[in-house]
Amino acid sequence: MSTKSSSGRPLFVRLKSSRGRTVSSQRWLTRQLNDPFVQQAKTSGYRSRAAFKLLGIDDKFKIFKPGLTVVDLGAAPGGWTQVALEKVGKKGNVVGIDLTPMDSIEGAQLICGDFCDPQVLEQLKAELPGPVNIVLSDMAAPSTGHPQTDHIRIMGLAEEAFAFAVEVLAHNGVFVAKVLRGGTEKDLLSLLKKHFEKVTHFKPPASRSDSAEMFVVALRFRP
Repeated sequence: MSTKSSSGRPLFVRLKSSRGRTVSSQRWLTRQLNDPFVQQAKTSGYRSRAAFKLLGIDDKFKIFKPGLTVVDLGAAPGGWTQVALEKVGKKGNVVGIDLTPMDSIEGAQLICGDFCDPQVLEQLKAELPGPVNIVLSDMAAPSTGHPQTDHIRIMGLAEEAFAFAVEVLAHNGVFVAKVLRGGTEKDLLSLLKKHFEKVTHFKPPASRSDSAEMFVVALRFRP
């Protein structure tokens, strides 16, 4: 647990022992212990610090309104789903899907399965009450440590999410997807600009400065 100095500022926390951990795992744990968004997520009851990335996106672009229908792709462990539920309220609908099983979240419909599997995709569509207002994708394949390969894999997921969004989004809908620094590939960016009035890249304050992740935000869908 993080401690504070007499001035109220958090003190840097160091691990007392490695306890058999690898160097990389020690670095990860140290970063987690000293990450203010990790601590704030625990205080606020969010399942992950990623909740603050979505909150940052909403602060910038005002994508949420009460009563909207939201689909959260790559939802585990549920931080984005929690934020979406708070924003759309009891009259809204939130459906989340992920390969990783999640504990239930009151008010949300959660599906465990591979979004890229046609049968699972049909199951997801069957859960939708009608046209969707917001499609969110925080999907990411496990890192290979090879930047070019990771970029190709995450762009593939973003393209899958976009294809789904085009099928289900309502007029004026919103699409948000994780990409890696270096920008969205030209083909996907061209498609987004054909279907949305405004397309931009954004790195929310909660996204770590040393992370290559960014988000593409596409506003006002035109079927």
